[in-house]
Amino acid sequence: MNVDGDMSDETNSYDDINGLLNDQFRDIAQAEGLYEGPNEDANKFYNLVDKASQELYPGCKGFSRLSFIIRLYLLKCLHGWSNASFTSLLELLKEEIPELNIPLSYNNAKSMVKDLGLDYEKIDACPNDCMLFRNEHKADEYCHVCGASRYIKYPEADSEVECSKKAHRVSAKTLRHFPLIPRLKRLFMCSKTANTLRWHDEEHSKDGKLRHLADAQAWKDFDSFHPDFARDSHNLRLGLASDGFNPFRIMSISHSTWPIILMVYYLPPWMCMKPEYCMLSLLIPGSRSPGNDMDIYLQPLIEELNVLWESGVEIYDASRNQTFQMRATLLWTISDFPAYAMLSGWSTKGKLACPCCNYGTNSRYLKHSQKMCYMDHRVFLPMDHPWRSNKRSFNGKTEFRPPPPLLKGTDVLNDLENINNVFGKKRKRTNDGPWKKKSIFLNYLLATQFITS
Repeated sequence: MNVDGDMSDETNSYDDINGLLNDQFRDIAQAEGLYEGPNEDANKFYNLVDKASQELYPGCKGFSRLSFIIRLYLLKCLHGWSNASFTSLLELLKEEIPELNIPLSYNNAKSMVKDLGLDYEKIDACPNDCMLFRNEHKADEYCHVCGASRYIKYPEADSEVECSKKAHRVSAKTLRHFPLIPRLKRLFMCSKTANTLRWHDEEHSKDGKLRHLADAQAWKDFDSFHPDFARDSHNLRLGLASDGFNPFRIMSISHSTWPIILMVYYLPPWMCMKPEYCMLSLLIPGSRSPGNDMDIYLQPLIEELNVLWESGVEIYDASRNQTFQMRATLLWTISDFPAYAMLSGWSTKGKLACPCCNYGTNSRYLKHSQKMCYMDHRVFLPMDHPWRSNKRSFNGKTEFRPPPPLLKGTDVLNDLENINNVFGKKRKRTNDGPWKKKSIFLNYLLATQFITS
């Protein structure tokens, strides 16, 4: 096989597996001979090279063994095939065409795809959202907060059935964690993508007009706080988005699964929000919204973000053929108003629902409709605006008050000083006021020293 990725036009019409392996493991190929023996990454590289070079059948010029399995695996994911049906398809193909060089089971095919770095981690969670069974609690069977069982309790049955249940216990709730760091590494291992990740620094027009988030004031303020971080164009700035959805497409069923998605803002504006560059980090299970307990599920992501901020990770840049220490920071979140409350800890309902107006929110309770109404938005108009003195068109009063001041970082810290976090659906919260919890992002913001701005 040609490791440099030179392929015939006919093969290129189907896939570029050789190019993919070359970009993903180029540093391993070039470092061949520098080690006394092949390390773990080198072994993965050589295994994938071997699989990619094998013919699907004697004389096949379209698909390699690896590219065919990847294409089948993609169809399985797109159309919801079960694992058993995928295994049956492989067995049928092998039975009808014995010379096909394919694995005979779903597990064998999955292990081939897994080496590409597309794996995820399953983390069991308390059914009441109290805790994750990880780290020192990895082997626990009961929640240490509410005492709920980690596994689904089956009703008593005959001993034969009960024994079979014990052989494979089903978790009551499972978080899917897609590690962020390997995905960021893969961005730089592709030479074309690595070039576009420097667009904000090398090609971005810096004429003062707002065309990209790099022109935003928050970006510039962060640069002034952390000049060392801003000096290296490899360091990434990320955005986080989250919202609930019903994966079953049946709106009459109440179900809410929450994905946590990250975007890299160093890419050009026509690329950074494309689906292929939006990285799924967490998949929080339903069947109801996590609410304030979302912080429990964000723990694996926050740990990765802390590593990326404090020490960074060693990453190979395929476009420059060099290894560097990359750092990253989370700069923005994108969400609707209910999700904003879950992420920030500020309640977006009630008398003080507006997080911008905060304690200066102008609210009024409507007695007959039993709803809160938010009025007096004229305070945000310029002082000489004619509407400020217009009584007839509004509430019969003039409005010359200034807009409510924004909360400063020190004000937020003072407000949260006496807030006690209570997580879990079975526990009663006692926090009064608009703050319902200390968000898990608080310590991260303190580490970046950006909350004080």
